[in-house]
Amino acid sequence: MKAVTLRLITLLRSFKRDRDGASAIEFAILAPLLITLYLGCVEITDGIAADRKVTLTAGALANLTSQSQTITVAGMTNILNASAAVIKPYSVGNLAATITCLKIDAAGVAKVKWSATLNGTARADGSTVTLPSADLAVPNSYLVWSEVNYNYTPVVGYTISGTLALSDQMFMSPRITPPVYDSKTCA
Repeated sequence: MKAVTLRLITLLRSFKRDRDGASAIEFAILAPLLITLYLGCVEITDGIAADRKVTLTAGALANLTSQSQTITVAGMTNILNASAAVIKPYSVGNLAATITCLKIDAAGVAKVKWSATLNGTARADGSTVTLPSADLAVPNSYLVWSEVNYNYTPVVGYTISGTLALSDQMFMSPRITPPVYDSKTCA
């Protein structure tokens, strides 16, 4: 019995000193953590890039419209499509962009004069809009308002987070005169 115990103790001591395979075990323990960390960083970076593209799209839409004096239906289609091109390489099918011309009356109430959209719902003519800041409600003025919504689906993290709704809006004063769209004037 003593011999068996001594052999077992000797075997355990040699096992304790043996380092063969330690790196493989460490790798097997750390690899899933490192791969998850890497994929998470990729997804976060891609999500931030998509959110930035949404902001750039809203800016481009407001900027192109505020520079125009008269916009035909074909011209508005071109403005909406040019703005949507900014979202590339992300899918335009997940994008909803709306451009609206607002007239602010003497009392500071903003009303829709006209609205156009790509993959969304245009605002009703004459409807009242609550502006996000009182500083925008300059009496007897006009605003061009762009709204962009994008449904971002992460490539890897879809099962964890699902689809994320990204959105942004931008207000700009018309550069020269309030834009006239398809015979609907802002004035």
